[in-house]
Amino acid sequence: MSGTGSIVEVGAPSARSRALAVLRVRSRALALGVLPAALAVVLLSARMTGRLAGDPWPVVTLAVCIVAVLVLLVGGVFAAVVLRASPAVTPTVPLPEASAPDLYRLVRDLADRMDVPAPSAIALTPDCDSWLEDRTHAAHRRGGISGGRESEPGAAPVLVIGSPFLWWMRVAELRAVLAPVVAGTGPSAHPDIADARGFVRGLDAAVDVGSRPGLGWIGRPARLLLRLCQADAAEMERGVAAAASDRAQGVDYGLRIVAQEQVGLAYAGWDRLLTRVALPAWRMGRWPAHLDAGVVSALTELSRRDRLAEGFASRLGERPACDLLERPGVVDEAASLLAARLFHGGPAESGPDWSPVDWAAYPEEVVDRKWRAEAARLHGALDTLAVPAGPGPTLDRVLGYLGDGAGEGAAGEALAGLLSGDLAREERSAGAAASAGAGAGVARGADAVPLFPLQPPRSGRDLLADHVTAMVCAAAVDSADAAPGLDWLDGPVLLVGGERRADLAPRVLTLVEEGDAEPLRDWLAALGVRPEKPVRLV
Repeated sequence: MSGTGSIVEVGAPSARSRALAVLRVRSRALALGVLPAALAVVLLSARMTGRLAGDPWPVVTLAVCIVAVLVLLVGGVFAAVVLRASPAVTPTVPLPEASAPDLYRLVRDLADRMDVPAPSAIALTPDCDSWLEDRTHAAHRRGGISGGRESEPGAAPVLVIGSPFLWWMRVAELRAVLAPVVAGTGPSAHPDIADARGFVRGLDAAVDVGSRPGLGWIGRPARLLLRLCQADAAEMERGVAAAASDRAQGVDYGLRIVAQEQVGLAYAGWDRLLTRVALPAWRMGRWPAHLDAGVVSALTELSRRDRLAEGFASRLGERPACDLLERPGVVDEAASLLAARLFHGGPAESGPDWSPVDWAAYPEEVVDRKWRAEAARLHGALDTLAVPAGPGPTLDRVLGYLGDGAGEGAAGEALAGLLSGDLAREERSAGAAASAGAGAGVARGADAVPLFPLQPPRSGRDLLADHVTAMVCAAAVDSADAAPGLDWLDGPVLLVGGERRADLAPRVLTLVEEGDAEPLRDWLAALGVRPEKPVRLV
């Protein structure tokens, strides 16, 4: 197997030439930094040989020497920051070889077939993507970010694999998808490309250092250098990708075309699972412990509903890629906890207010609690508005206030504003508690979570509709033959007689937006829900 980093594929010459262009930016910056010192040496030599005698040369020489010393000091500090600053590392779940020996064998076999160095390690990310990540920077070893073989100088990059791929894809599909990624270790080992990448990562880390108080002067030259080499660095990465793709042509090429369809399907199902199913649980202080297993259920349901996805579920009889793991359940749990941290900002570890929940317990422990918590918040807002209360927290109180006929939905404006304010205060309080638990200091890089917020803030009308829906569902559970349920694509749903009722939303919107409660009252009467009966709150 080649370990020299030789690159001869299509795109490799372009990648190397672009890498040299990036390195020329570094050389010019270095030359600019030593230029005053070189001029000072010339002036001192001329003074010592008597060629620059008399005024004003003594003063000019002294001034140039002072400027040279200052520039060297500033340049030395800047260069030290670029060399020592820790580049950003994606938070991942480490996957030691003992935990996935079959997966490591598959990856090494791919590397042997393409004659490239094998990745030094494998890690998982809770996202639908895969890439190579260099973790050999000395700052990573000093900070304990990476301490295995992958952190040794000159080690091959780490292969980061999207965890949903392991559960949804079959083994052959995963191998086909990973082939061009693993092939990237060949170009990555080329000295010029590795040097150029290290320089760009150092500048990016220096920009982050420049955001700290008192160090803003470091960020300005770092941003300038990044702008100067940005185009060449982007073209270098395109050339590396082209070279890797060319080298992977002979490995499962036909299957890769089919497997790419699974990548798009997995992304759609994963996004739906996070936003519709996981997010409500995270907001309740619970994190689903098996998201990757859940994405299989979500995608199977999608293939059942969507004609475009027909036939994809028939693949489930083949060997899944998660069989390459020794303990897939443990890995799934670790990836699910990391997903909650990245996409919601949850704690890095479980605790009394941040505990896992299994899918079987999701309806009772998440859906029912969510409905009753939102119903309690809704009645608290009504109390603030001094709306007359009945024998308890009843649905009649909500219907009577919102359907009072004072304009089209006019009653809901004040209520929506109160709900928005209450929810914002709760979120700020939760954020402050999380910051206090994490300790003092400013979170940066991977510690600044959530890195990828899932949804923009909801409008007041959306919040009001959600809370009214929750109140209706809680009343239906307490007084009719209804129960909380889980839909893999839509999240919390109301089940009546074991069947999902999807006709509630338009009636709630009519009440919230137009102030007309009659369609909702008719729906409740047909279902046998008693609006005058108090609802149990949390």
